[in-house]
Amino acid sequence: MSDNGVYVLGTGMIRFNKYPDKSIKQLAAEAMEALLGDLAVEKKEIEAVWFSNAGWGIYDGQHCIRGQVALAPLGIQGLPIMNVENACAGGATALHGAWTAVKAGLYDVALAIGAEKVFSATDRQKMFDGFMSGTDVEFSRAMIEVFQADARKKAEEAGADGPKKEGGHSGFMDIYAMGARLHMQAFGTTQEQLAMIASKNRYNGALNPVAQYQQDMSVEEVLADKLVAYPLTRAMCAPIGDGAAAALVCSGKALSRFPDAHPVRIRASVLASGCLPDSGLETIGKRASRAAYEMAGVGPEEIDVIEVHDATAFGELMQYEELGLCPPGEGGPFAESGATRIGGKQPVNPSGGLECRGHPIGASGLAQVYELVHQLRGDAGPRQVEGARLAMAENGGGFIGLGEAAMAIHIMEKV
Repeated sequence: MSDNGVYVLGTGMIRFNKYPDKSIKQLAAEAMEALLGDLAVEKKEIEAVWFSNAGWGIYDGQHCIRGQVALAPLGIQGLPIMNVENACAGGATALHGAWTAVKAGLYDVALAIGAEKVFSATDRQKMFDGFMSGTDVEFSRAMIEVFQADARKKAEEAGADGPKKEGGHSGFMDIYAMGARLHMQAFGTTQEQLAMIASKNRYNGALNPVAQYQQDMSVEEVLADKLVAYPLTRAMCAPIGDGAAAALVCSGKALSRFPDAHPVRIRASVLASGCLPDSGLETIGKRASRAAYEMAGVGPEEIDVIEVHDATAFGELMQYEELGLCPPGEGGPFAESGATRIGGKQPVNPSGGLECRGHPIGASGLAQVYELVHQLRGDAGPRQVEGARLAMAENGGGFIGLGEAAMAIHIMEKV
C-alpha cells in the first residue's frame, strides 16, 4: 500500500541573535548547512523551494526575487522558488506551501526556508516601522496613540513607572498590551500570571543552545524589568534579532530514498486569514485550530507538546484559549497551574518561545518546527517532553481588525 503522507525529513536553524555583520545570504547559507548536517541529502534532490522573508526590501531594497537571490550562491537555482511574505507567519506559511505541493503530488522533496535580519544598530525607527508594515497601517497608527495613552494611565493607577520614552518599542507591543488590559478587565487576569508565563519561557530558553536569551528569570525579576507598555515588561516581550531556519519535507513514497533520516509525519497543515470585527467569523485561532484538529483527527487534549506564537506573554496566554487548551477567560489560571511547564500536562514553548528563542520574523515559524521535530525524535536534551507523540505549532502574523492577519498551524506525529 502506498504512503500518501507528508513528512518532515530534516530541519536546521542557527542561533537567533543580533548579527549586524551578516547578510541574509549568509544567514540562509548557515541554516542550509545546519539542515544538511541533520540529514544526509544532496541539494540536487530538492525539487522546489518556498523562501520566507518579510523585511529585506525595507532594509536593503531587495524585493521580488529574494529567494532566488539568497539561494543561488548555494547552488540552489533553476528550480521553482516561491517567495513568501506573510508577516510573522511567513515561516509556517512557507512550510504549508511545501506541504501542499508534496501532498498534491507535484514534488517528492521540497524545502521551506526562512531568513531575516531585523536588528539595526543605526536606524531603530526603520526597525520598528518594519513591524508596523504587518498591520493595517492607517488604522494602527491612530489606534496606537490611544493605546499608549491608556497604557500610561493604567501604569499610573498600578503604581508602575511608564516607558522612559515613546517609540522605544514595536507598535505590536502596544497592541498586545491593550489586549492584555482588556483580558485583565474582563476575566481578572493578573500581571503576575503573565510574569509566570515569561518566567517559564526564560527557564526553557536557558536550556536551549539556539535561543537568543539563555538566562533564567524569576517571576519577581520579570515583574521588576523595564515596563514596555502596561502590563508588559521587557522580559514578557520577544527580543529584536536575526536568524534563519529550514525544513525539508517529502512524500511517503520518497521516504525509502533517505534511510538515515528520522522523519516526523505532518498530520495537519492549515493556513487561515484574519477578519474584521463585523465579518461574522470566529477568531482566526479558533477557526484554524479547529480545522487542524479535524484534519489530524485529534482533539486539543491529545497534543503532547506545543509551540505558540508568543510575541508577548499575553500572546501565549491568548493562544491557550484560542487553541482550546483551556476554556475562554481561564488562560491566567491555566498558566498559574503549571500545566504548560516542562513536566506539566501540556508543555508550551519548551524552546523558550519567541520571548526567549527570538523572533526573526520570516524564520520564526520554521524554528517552531525545528523544536518540535527534535521533541518528537526524543533528542531535545534537558528540555525534552517525555513521551511526546503529537506536537502542534501555531505561527501567527500581523494584525487586521482586532486579531492576527495570518495564521498557520501544523500538527506533527512521531513516526
